[in-house]
Amino acid sequence: MEEIQDWESSDDSTAADLDLNLQDWNDEEHHLYKSGSIPKLQFRKDVSKGRWDEKMGLAEVVEKKGGMWTTTGIVRRGKLYCSIEEIAFLAERGALLLLDDNDMTIALKDIYTKVADGKHGCCWESFEAYRHLKLLGYIVGRHDIPWTLKGDRSHCNTSSPQGTLENNGESESGAEENISIIWQLKNMHINTMKLDFDVYLPNSKFRKSSPGNPSFILCLLRGNPPSEAELVDIEKDCKGISLKFCHVEHGRVNFFSFDRTELPVLP
Repeated sequence: MEEIQDWESSDDSTAADLDLNLQDWNDEEHHLYKSGSIPKLQFRKDVSKGRWDEKMGLAEVVEKKGGMWTTTGIVRRGKLYCSIEEIAFLAERGALLLLDDNDMTIALKDIYTKVADGKHGCCWESFEAYRHLKLLGYIVGRHDIPWTLKGDRSHCNTSSPQGTLENNGESESGAEENISIIWQLKNMHINTMKLDFDVYLPNSKFRKSSPGNPSFILCLLRGNPPSEAELVDIEKDCKGISLKFCHVEHGRVNFFSFDRTELPVLP
């Protein structure tokens, strides 16, 4: 029988509860993530630029500056793309300038609107969970979306939408269309229980081409806590990797874990 044994929670003042090892934090990421609990618009001398593609629901990074890109964005056919949660997080810190098709700057409030709309595979609660983990120094990517397909033969088959992105001879428009399909598939389940983020411990030697297994997989709780049947089903999808749950309410981010226990037999 399954029972909630230990609900581990964390807010911005309890980073130690998440067993962080910040010794591997590189200087660039340390500068980027070091902040208080209240996000503030920041300004930096060297700013990357990305061009938003509404159809894809992604931004192509057209000018890359800083070391944060070693742990941010996905690479497809030699191009770097970042998701809406990555865009919002970097834009808050003045590390990314988002442009539209006419090279006009998209304001931060308009980026927030895109997040809140929930049309690009990320709702506001998901973004708050993402931001919280990034501020703690974790490396975070969307679950089951490879950072890069280089050297990843497991995704190089025609039955996988991810695997078609770097097939020989495919047009650039075909690659963009398939990236869009990935995000559309994620959007179909935006309000249901699903695995949201793969989370890695801070690591200055992290490589997108060989990231290894995440430290844990995060599932955002939407509504009521999961039933026993739902918990069993989603644990199967983790393939032995630790699973943590997250609940966001009024800006407070809480992390939970479930342990399987046997109840004593009463006489």
